[in-house]
Amino acid sequence: MQYFGFGKKLFHELPSWVMPDSSVFHIRIRCAANNPVSLTAPALATTLLESVQFYHSTQIWHPAIFLLMPDHLHALLSFTPKKTMSRVIADWKRYHAAKNGVRWQDGYFDHRLRNEEQFELKYQYILNNPVVKNLCAKPEEWPWWIGHSMRDGSPTRKE
Repeated sequence: MQYFGFGKKLFHELPSWVMPDSSVFHIRIRCAANNPVSLTAPALATTLLESVQFYHSTQIWHPAIFLLMPDHLHALLSFTPKKTMSRVIADWKRYHAAKNGVRWQDGYFDHRLRNEEQFELKYQYILNNPVVKNLCAKPEEWPWWIGHSMRDGSPTRKE
């Protein structure tokens, strides 16, 4: 899965609702130290990933990849101009705190990716995070992630 351009140099079409000049951000959200449940507990992980899909289908964000780890998550996201990134993430965290009892650390980490090389490096970093943490032997064994093609918005793996 590659993203073949940034800004006005796109060599393909994004989903129609993603602005052509929108940025891609590496987002990391951590759980609070007193979080009572692992993000990768099957019921919670399924719920979290379903909400990622819902945000995608309702054109709130476009996840190139969204991967859950037991105590944090990583994502490469583009946002529509409807709401600010901080508002979208705060709403998503607030919902899962209230509905699923997830306790999040305040704030989140974000880094705007500036070129294709950064995108590919971060994508591979995220995909390999469970392997590096000895949670699985190969990235394709990790069940708790989803992604969407930057070309047309279609899923990059079966769900």
